[in-house]
Amino acid sequence: MNELCRLTATQAVALLKRREIAALDLIEAAASRIAEVEPAVNALPTLCLDRARDHAKRLDATRPDEPGALAGLPVSIKDLTDVAGVRTTYGSPIFRDHVPVKSHPLVERIERHGGIVVAKSNTPEFGAGGNTFNEVFGRTLNPWNTALTCGGSTGGGAVSVATGEVWLAHGSDHGGSLRRPATYCGVVGMRPSPGRVTRGSVANLFSPLSVQGPMGRTVADVALFLDTMCGLCPHDPLTFDAPAESFAAAIATLAPRFRIAWTPDFGGRIPVDRETRDLCAEAVRRFESAGCTVDEYAPELGDVGEAFLALRSQQFVVDRELMLQTHRDQIKPDIIWNTERGLAQTTSHLAWAERERAAFYRRVAAMFETYDLLVLPGAATPAFDVALRFPKVVDGVVQDSYIAASLITSAITMTSCPTVSVPCGLDQYGRPVGLQIVAPPRHDARALQAAALFEQVYGGSGTPIDPRPGTVPG
Repeated sequence: MNELCRLTATQAVALLKRREIAALDLIEAAASRIAEVEPAVNALPTLCLDRARDHAKRLDATRPDEPGALAGLPVSIKDLTDVAGVRTTYGSPIFRDHVPVKSHPLVERIERHGGIVVAKSNTPEFGAGGNTFNEVFGRTLNPWNTALTCGGSTGGGAVSVATGEVWLAHGSDHGGSLRRPATYCGVVGMRPSPGRVTRGSVANLFSPLSVQGPMGRTVADVALFLDTMCGLCPHDPLTFDAPAESFAAAIATLAPRFRIAWTPDFGGRIPVDRETRDLCAEAVRRFESAGCTVDEYAPELGDVGEAFLALRSQQFVVDRELMLQTHRDQIKPDIIWNTERGLAQTTSHLAWAERERAAFYRRVAAMFETYDLLVLPGAATPAFDVALRFPKVVDGVVQDSYIAASLITSAITMTSCPTVSVPCGLDQYGRPVGLQIVAPPRHDARALQAAALFEQVYGGSGTPIDPRPGTVPG
């Protein structure tokens, strides 16, 4: 592996700013690494290296030093998000040959801050699914064991940073699409507060369920990328100004002694793999060595799983109803099911879902009057068979859909709280396990501070890695 690929994003950016390396050096290192590992993982199916080289040459003369300036660092962009002049399929055969003429506002922001797009990362069709595969590009494989899934829907992004193809990956998160792939691939992923990062001109502009966010190998890398992404955007009415203190600066300060509520499974209400519960319970106690207090506590979950499914289904109606009328035969069954469920539900059921979400949030807000953070597993299971759409059974409980299998993450989505997923060990089969660190809404800096503190007392993730063949655990 090229030594440049082993650098963290923060290390690489520091070298770029000191002009000890050039952006073109990193692009060529990324190109070499992509060629080396892509046959084994299929994370970055669309490359735009010539476009990246042209961008690097334009950047070479100006390297701004404001918060979030990437100074020529190569990144990957999820294939749900437009990059001008680059094939963008949304993982759908309907858009197999689509080439947008204009970039998404977030991509424009990243490029203004010196990020260089070298590739599009693979995603499930329209980002719907807990396993990254589609009819256009096929399956993306987990580098820790290529018989396993990398998770969804930012699976290609997680693999691209875990293997050292790029230093940072852009992604999005609705029910856990940044957090679960990060957990499965042993990297750091963050779901920011809604409004922290622009979603551009999506149809669901006023819904807080889906957000854009960063992924990297370390918490400092994720903080750097969030500084690049965040801020007010005229295309997104939920966005607000970037904070006065950068996220990179916030995590560099001494972290306070946090009061932590820890739950493995919301009092048994969410099925979670037994070994995952045990590993996470052991890992969260590492906070105590830094002077934090850890109590086992969780707010009452209520029926937030059904409420999430109702509200998600309504969002699918907004996004996919018209497409079902014209291209139904080219849309996968999970999306048809989710959309038709939304079309069939009553306004009364939607009203109930909103009341249920509000009640759950009030219980979470009451918890944050006593505790600074909520910590829980990053996924209900470690990575599962890449041939499956979702794990069929979790801790003895049959899962009836890919949504049911993601309740440990989608429950947090319903709170609008910022969440950072950090690696916290390997199970008996060598599969990564992670923690979600949850802070109150808009306290993104606190979530990152706590994640950085955990990383300090626990240790890093051990990436980048070379892809490893393996078998599915029994």
